[in-house]
Amino acid sequence: MEPDDPRREWLPQRLGNRPRATPDDPHRQLTQIAPPELQEEVVARGRKMPGTYVCPSLISLPGSRAFMLDNSTPTPASRVFMVAREFAHIHPPVDGSLHMVLPPHIVRQVVERGWGEQHPVAKMGLIPPTTMMVYGPRDAGELEVVLSLLSASWSYARGEAAG
Repeated sequence: MEPDDPRREWLPQRLGNRPRATPDDPHRQLTQIAPPELQEEVVARGRKMPGTYVCPSLISLPGSRAFMLDNSTPTPASRVFMVAREFAHIHPPVDGSLHMVLPPHIVRQVVERGWGEQHPVAKMGLIPPTTMMVYGPRDAGELEVVLSLLSASWSYARGEAAG
């Protein structure tokens, strides 16, 4: 089952309670922090996505690292980015969660299956409505799910995922 197929329910249930997160901006994860080595694996694997580079976030907390599409990559519209060509970012190690713009058909699964929540600024209409906080991975299994969501965000930014 693939995240870019809108007919499929592919996201597994996240085990345990949701972490606590701030209700406003800056939107941060406060509990169940991802181990630093898993955070670094997210960055390393995200950096390998074609046409993607990692740099300081243009919109998030200091120390956040953005996943940006380079200028050679065509994109469908600005509503697939939080700012400029930033489709996702990971927060500093004391947090470890990610914000990413996801295809609309994935958002419901992310919330219902416990993987994340809508960004409060997205609720206000200031960034794309499908901008979600995805909780940082607590183990290797969760790492793969988080990376699949990051990949879905990347595909959406490139116009490859169904909206």
